[in-house]
Amino acid sequence: MEHSERILQIIKECGYTEYRVARDTGISMSLFSQWRKKPSSNIYSSKLVAIADYLGCSVDYLLGRAEEPE
Repeated sequence: MEHSERILQIIKECGYTEYRVARDTGISMSLFSQWRKKPSSNIYSSKLVAIADYLGCSVDYLLGRAEEPE
């Protein structure tokens, strides 16, 4: 599973929409659309940190390197 697929899955599991996360973090909706169309593991660290902070989890959790969000 690519990192972007995991992030999109976690966002959905948390009950958030991509639109809401994009709006609240300042990340463009086009990035989320791009991830859905062409999953990737190449993600800027600033985007990972913004999403992790927003969801209250670690970057390692978003990347699948940790089983627990904290």
